[in-house]
Amino acid sequence: MKTKRYRQWAFGALMAIPAMAMAAVSAEEAAELGKSLTPVGAERAGNADGTIPEWKPQAARGPRSGVYPSNPDIDGDKPLFTITAANLSEHADLVMTGHKELLKRFPDSYKLNIYPSHRLATFPDKILEETKKNATRASLEGVDNPKGAFVGFPFPIPKKGNEPLWNHRVKYRGEDIRRFNNQMIVQQDGSFSLTKIVEDVTFNYSNIAKENPDELKPGAEFLRYLSETISPPRIAGTYILVHEKAGFGPEGRSAWLYAPALKRIRRAPAVCCDNPYEGTDGHQFYDQVDMYNGVFERFTWKLVGKKEMYIPYNANRITGPQTKYADMARPNHLNQDLPRYERHRVWVVEAENKPDQRHTFKSRRLYVDEDTWTVVGVDNYDQQGELMQFQEGHLVTYYGVLAHTTQPEVIYHFNSGRYFMTAMGNEDQPYDNTVTFASNYFEANTVQNRASK
Repeated sequence: MKTKRYRQWAFGALMAIPAMAMAAVSAEEAAELGKSLTPVGAERAGNADGTIPEWKPQAARGPRSGVYPSNPDIDGDKPLFTITAANLSEHADLVMTGHKELLKRFPDSYKLNIYPSHRLATFPDKILEETKKNATRASLEGVDNPKGAFVGFPFPIPKKGNEPLWNHRVKYRGEDIRRFNNQMIVQQDGSFSLTKIVEDVTFNYSNIAKENPDELKPGAEFLRYLSETISPPRIAGTYILVHEKAGFGPEGRSAWLYAPALKRIRRAPAVCCDNPYEGTDGHQFYDQVDMYNGVFERFTWKLVGKKEMYIPYNANRITGPQTKYADMARPNHLNQDLPRYERHRVWVVEAENKPDQRHTFKSRRLYVDEDTWTVVGVDNYDQQGELMQFQEGHLVTYYGVLAHTTQPEVIYHFNSGRYFMTAMGNEDQPYDNTVTFASNYFEANTVQNRASK
């Protein structure tokens, strides 16, 4: 009964968000973390008909490198049913707008295979402990200036529209990581061109190994990132260096670009927002990397509430070496025999482009998984209000680290008929969370010396 009352209260509070300014999280609300709520703010209970199960976290297991995501307890599941254009009306309320558009455009080939739902996701104890503390000590001034948060998720009980996105941006992914981020642009006939990138990242904020944790506050770095393009030859040797910080303008992201043709590294003020990511031929904006990683000041943000949806989940089959890139690419869309979709609760966030701030998108609707604070889908609308793109992130868990990410990510371009895939390592190597980097590894001079050898 207590859980039911809490859920009724929470639903009412969510519906009131657009109409009133919400106060900070109270001690009473925060006390539900670890009780009716999971330690990071999801509803612990399943739904009424059992199609969403109770949260049952799985402990860490396996190495921190050398393995692709897998789970023998669920990887043998068979689909419960399939959503097609013919039966979409029976499931429409649970299907993201982008998926509806794909079913409409390609009724003979596009489908969603729905599997049993599993809620196994959790994080290291330090993340869980600090998240509960953050519930009452963290705050957000405006949209880009959080403060008072340490290590864990800043806003486990969100009150503002972009708070779920802050949780996504600073979520735990390990301490240091190296990954292959292979990308491909797929033409309407299913042919594709491949780009290979190696990325190194060190996490300052969500680093559970630090004795003195960093506060998430304006101007504070929460990660450093370095990418090297390996192929194709025309862009091989390109480096992008980013110091990711809270805030915007002078306080926000600092970035550098090394172009082989110039043979020098230079500041890159355009590594932001809707500027195209190098090497993607305009198929991915910088603020679409990792589903969403942009500054927030160009949009107004509305927390619509929580909703049950069919989303890409436990996508181990499509992530591992058993699936080749040629297996994925099909005309018009990803090979839909490969993805796994499950019923889960997501936070729905709507972003509207401010009239005085330029951006290609007039509006966005983002879907954030409640258990991992991971963006798994984004509907992107152009300035005429038409659905322009759909981003889909296939969620996986690295059990050796207890980290969760989307791999691969797909961006469907409805205006051109092409689609873009990124975050693929199937034909190279899995993530490596055992790497360590020298203190000067992510400095511009170090990158210059490395690139010019």
